[in-house]
Amino acid sequence: MPTLYECVHRGERHFGLDSPGATTLHLHPLGDLDLQATLLAADGDVPALTEALTRGREATPVPASDVRLRPPLLPDSVGDALVGGFMATHHAKVDAAENTMPNWFFKGLGDVLKVPGETLRVPSGAVALTEEAEVVLVYLTDPSGTPRYVGHTFGNDLTDIGRFKRNNGHLSYAKLCDAGISPWLFLDAPPRHVTGHVTIERDGGPVWQGAFTTGTKAILYDVPAMISGLFAYEALLAPGRVHYVYLGADRSSFHSGFSMEGGDRIEMRFGTHDVLLTNTVAAH
Repeated sequence: MPTLYECVHRGERHFGLDSPGATTLHLHPLGDLDLQATLLAADGDVPALTEALTRGREATPVPASDVRLRPPLLPDSVGDALVGGFMATHHAKVDAAENTMPNWFFKGLGDVLKVPGETLRVPSGAVALTEEAEVVLVYLTDPSGTPRYVGHTFGNDLTDIGRFKRNNGHLSYAKLCDAGISPWLFLDAPPRHVTGHVTIERDGGPVWQGAFTTGTKAILYDVPAMISGLFAYEALLAPGRVHYVYLGADRSSFHSGFSMEGGDRIEMRFGTHDVLLTNTVAAH
């Protein structure tokens, strides 16, 4: 299944359809192409989308190290992107569904999304930080105000879990940290099974390591019902808005008694999908 990504090369915007981990990327000039409109018009038909994207646009091979990748489909105006997600969704964290849908949280606008190599900002007064390896669903809101699924990627929902544990009414504050996100948009259905590994480094060496499992099979709730319940609220449905929906995480380093510090480097590898996120935490 191809992926779609956007990047900047020599000061110009491009897109490509290479797989994660490729050392050479084949870039097409973005020009006046409207990626959002093209995705909506394809309506999930990947061959038709590929044809529409590449018709008349020759690809130029360049080393992956020569480009600056962007969060997938990030609008030029960060206010047109809404980042949020669900908590306590996984079987590993809850024994039975007490409600028809889990709690949703707002994480920020488009500027909280950080691709690999960028810094994750956290408040200087954070109590106890933890990483959260998650599937991220991406929706484009069409001109009629209907959010339409266009693909998924993977992310790190960095959270001040210590603040939440100290006062569970403070979930909204605990989530207001930057979020890591992969630039690769997978153009297929949300994955059922994802496994991976996290390494946290401090002063140049590993200080915590652990595995994770996620994907829709690991989630206690019905994902389509979660999404339907979320998008029942008209306040979210402005045409043109891009939604990044984090689906919740398996156990994290916090559950092993570890707490991150400013300056720690998080390496999050989604092994089943060859996706690597690396970000450094910085308090401000």
